[in-house]
Amino acid sequence: MNNIPKEREELIEMFGIHFELMYNLSPLGSRILGLLIIDGCKKGLTFEEIVDKLGASKSSVSTNLNLLLKMDKINYYTLTGDRKKYFRSSPFSERLTNYLKILDFEKQIIDKLQAYREKTISCPEEQCNMENVKAYKAHVCEVEELLIKTIEKFKEIEINNSKNNN
Repeated sequence: MNNIPKEREELIEMFGIHFELMYNLSPLGSRILGLLIIDGCKKGLTFEEIVDKLGASKSSVSTNLNLLLKMDKINYYTLTGDRKKYFRSSPFSERLTNYLKILDFEKQIIDKLQAYREKTISCPEEQCNMENVKAYKAHVCEVEELLIKTIEKFKEIEINNSKNNN
């Protein structure tokens, strides 16, 4: 039996739980982001459609949309002659670029810790800690390289999709 509406609701709920944990978003903000990923990829969703689909208050939806916009998790566009905003989740390339910023800051912390530890090593435990720090930095650099390749691939897909849709 085909139960697409139930699958859709389960997906939105799963995204909601994931984004609550991942980004420390409110339950409603998380579900708005999930909804925009599932239903907003064609033309986006209007404020009224989001309120209607989630059954939430206008003020709560407005607050969470503003937060998601500030966090670069979503964006919107308008159409000439239409006063409505159409909300979409940010493209994958943009969302993943935020992870690069996090990794870059983490590398700065690791470098500072490594420089500090090199000056202060005084016991085997600190030497072990230094080896862990070096291994972790190598891991972060590998993740960064992979992420850069993935972002480039997503940008290529997004450019091709925008050419095909125009």
